[in-house]
Amino acid sequence: MGKVCAIFGGSRGIGKAVAELLAQKGCRLAIIARNLDVAQTTARNLGGHLALSCDVSSEQEVQKTFEEMQRNLGPVNYLVNAAGINRDGLLLRTKTEDMIAQIHTNLLGTMLTCKAAVKAMIQQQGGAIVNIGSIVGLKGNSGQSVYSATKAGLVGFSRSLAKEVAKKQIRVNVVAPGFIHTEMTAHLEEDQLKKAILLGRFGEPHEVAQAVVFLLESPYVTGSVLVVDGGLQLMT
Repeated sequence: MGKVCAIFGGSRGIGKAVAELLAQKGCRLAIIARNLDVAQTTARNLGGHLALSCDVSSEQEVQKTFEEMQRNLGPVNYLVNAAGINRDGLLLRTKTEDMIAQIHTNLLGTMLTCKAAVKAMIQQQGGAIVNIGSIVGLKGNSGQSVYSATKAGLVGFSRSLAKEVAKKQIRVNVVAPGFIHTEMTAHLEEDQLKKAILLGRFGEPHEVAQAVVFLLESPYVTGSVLVVDGGLQLMT
């Protein structure tokens, strides 16, 4: 039987690309998103995997999601946190509710899913977690102060969690993508931005997915941040 992998935010973008790659490797997947219809479509197109709806900022919903995965697939071996939102804008113009929404989804949501996954992984004496951060969490970016803060928080959280659970043979890592062709970057001025990228182009979701799967399968890597940005230079 293949590994059981829970992919939050698995219905589109980077999460979907991770699901596609893991499906090719024979993993049994739970495709989890807010929109159940979209999750079901992705799961069906990949060959009939489990699709679930979950608001990651709700501990009750996260717990129910893991219970349903346990019933349908068995213990979770891999966890990928790709769910995320952004509300770009200068801090002085950012509404408090938009700050809270980003913190709840991007940071608190990851903490809650990791908490539930670690509990299950301890019982089976091992597992791997990859949290999707962002290059702006490492370098910062004007107009993304709140989003950057949530992604920077993921780094500190993941490295700390890696230290907490290493003795249980659970590994925790972060992938920090640069500018990738997803819905989140569709509004950006690509021609201007790619001048700051050494490889001269935006990345593709499957290129990030390769890094995610590498970390899931690498038994001697934990507490690391893998940057996948095409050589992005300092942003201003």
